[in-house]
Amino acid sequence: MAYTHNDIPLIQKSYDTYKLLHEYTKKFQKTDKYTLGEKMKSTVLDILELLMEAEVAKRDWKETSLQKVNRKLGILKLFIRLAHETKSLDDKKYLLLSERCLELGRMLGGWLKAVQ
Repeated sequence: MAYTHNDIPLIQKSYDTYKLLHEYTKKFQKTDKYTLGEKMKSTVLDILELLMEAEVAKRDWKETSLQKVNRKLGILKLFIRLAHETKSLDDKKYLLLSERCLELGRMLGGWLKAVQ
């Protein structure tokens, strides 16, 4: 059964990004699968957790969680670039994940602007 989060599209996009990343890291070489691959997936899970916290937080506390998401998203972008440069991700997968990160960043920026 597919998970859908209708209230906040950013949470749904992050969820879908994790599923995509999960599929991609299955094909990583063993040396990268259990290091960089796991770190990338863990970072997306951290993002999801922080977004869920922000969703239920009082308005005063939302910005703090969203700023943490912003930092985690920057880390994820770095890991994706590193995976591409180490040939764990081919060009097509790299571009798709990079586009997803840019989209997540735009959506996050909109939410941050709304709570400030």
